[in-house]
Amino acid sequence: MRVTSGQHSEAGRKPVNQDRHGLVVPPLPARAIKGIVAVIADGISSSNVSQVAAEIAVAGFLDDYYSTPDSWGVKQSGERVLRALNAWLHAHTRQSRFRYDLDRGYLCTFSALVLKSATAHLFHVGDTRIYRMAGGLPEPLTTDHRLPLSASTDGLSRALGMDPHLEIDYRQLSVAPGDVFLLASDGVYEHLRPRDIATILARYPEDLTAAARALVTAALSAGSPDNLTAQLVRIDALPEPRQHDELGEPWQARPFAPEWQPGQTVDGFHILRTLHASSRSRVYLAQDLASGTEVVLKCPATELREQPDALAAFQAEEWVARRIHSPHVARPFAVDRPRSYRYLALTYHPGRTLRQWLLDQPRPDLHRVRSLLEQIAAGLRAFHRLAMAHGDLRPDNILLDDHGTVTLIDFGATQVAGLQERAPDPGPHWPRGAALYSAPESFLGQPASAASDQFSLAVIAYQMLTGQLPYGAEIPKTRSLSQQRRLRPRPLAVDRPDLPGWLEPALKRALAIEPHRRYPALSEFLFDLSRPRPDWQQRHRPPWMTRHPVAFWQGISALLLLALLATWAGRV
Repeated sequence: MRVTSGQHSEAGRKPVNQDRHGLVVPPLPARAIKGIVAVIADGISSSNVSQVAAEIAVAGFLDDYYSTPDSWGVKQSGERVLRALNAWLHAHTRQSRFRYDLDRGYLCTFSALVLKSATAHLFHVGDTRIYRMAGGLPEPLTTDHRLPLSASTDGLSRALGMDPHLEIDYRQLSVAPGDVFLLASDGVYEHLRPRDIATILARYPEDLTAAARALVTAALSAGSPDNLTAQLVRIDALPEPRQHDELGEPWQARPFAPEWQPGQTVDGFHILRTLHASSRSRVYLAQDLASGTEVVLKCPATELREQPDALAAFQAEEWVARRIHSPHVARPFAVDRPRSYRYLALTYHPGRTLRQWLLDQPRPDLHRVRSLLEQIAAGLRAFHRLAMAHGDLRPDNILLDDHGTVTLIDFGATQVAGLQERAPDPGPHWPRGAALYSAPESFLGQPASAASDQFSLAVIAYQMLTGQLPYGAEIPKTRSLSQQRRLRPRPLAVDRPDLPGWLEPALKRALAIEPHRRYPALSEFLFDLSRPRPDWQQRHRPPWMTRHPVAFWQGISALLLLALLATWAGRV
């Protein structure tokens, strides 16, 4: 993406300029991953420190937004940063002499424009505005957060620092080359008609700085009593769709790797043996000659040459591995030398797959199953914290070493929110993982998510306990939600009547057809696999006579004695 920008800000008729603005056009790969950001903030007039709030808001957003994980989407990154800034400003006001008079504290309005791929993302709090030139006139893209106080005055209903709980307006829209965006404070837009703005922009089509200065001058001449700020951003070029330069070194310049043989040396790696070969990839065990470390080299098959999406997903696997730090997720091997071919270098984890373990342990102990599930879930949570979904959780992608430690591998199907935004119209998301372990929603075109990973984990849990799949092979045959809703998981007691009955509702919830009916967090699922829920205990509570047999028979005996005494007394 390429843009042209211009900006101008003045105090106007006020002694201090409480407006702030900023623009960051980062170099690649940050520009592709996080986008270009323009922001504007306006301190409230009743406070003599609000220019500090505006400064903190602008500088803090521009710094912290680019510090969020690369895997996060724009919305998640922007909202997290704004809420952190709001909490800081609000707490600072509460700790200052203005704690009983918020209108004099650290408050400001705020608007941000993030341009990424072919999409504009807008964040807005207060009464600064973002416009887009449309049909020759400026089209307002934000709504002022103002509250009428009287017939002639109004006040802000929302601002950064005003309340501990921040409500943010978020919007996204498609953009095209030639689009012009205007960020303006109320000192500018309240004193210029839409046609005035259009006329000034038409007068300076190439010099946006001159156009911004002219907007400020015109508003000042029209009687504006406030600070004045105008910032213009024009989109000159958009990135090619599905361009994956943010994933690291360009693969396009490298050839596909030939079939390597044991004993060969490639880029300082000594090939030991072939671990796996399929129509999608070839995997080798090799030794790094410099360190003596055993590594895994994974090469895309030449069959993927005509499948750019599959190649991009393959390349993204190493990008994903670099960003996840967990003892239960495979790590990339740091290669400090050029690569001659397209391949990934990953750390080698000796051991067997969970599939082999299941063959060796057809009826594993429940405690052992829980231990493995907790480790798998810990690896999944490392993905979910970074807004990633593994997308292909199955026994073949789970390794166990001799000590019982679990490692998740194969991230070719991983969905990354930040990278998905690179495709303006990705279309339906069909399953990229093994069909028998994929969540039902993936067969309806929905993308992988934390909820779908939970479903896959529950399928594995069920299989570990029973040796069966809860829905058999029925889910991949469905093509509608109504068909899926007719499916029922196989009762756990059919294959394992020895297991506690309270495991059944826990597994059924995690295996729910609709994602919103599953657990909101993996930790809750694991908790319910370790102990019965109170509501289950209440429903299955044994009768009073079973729980207190001695007291029951004592009571029966007492009743019988009373009956005998009554009978004897009647006869007397």
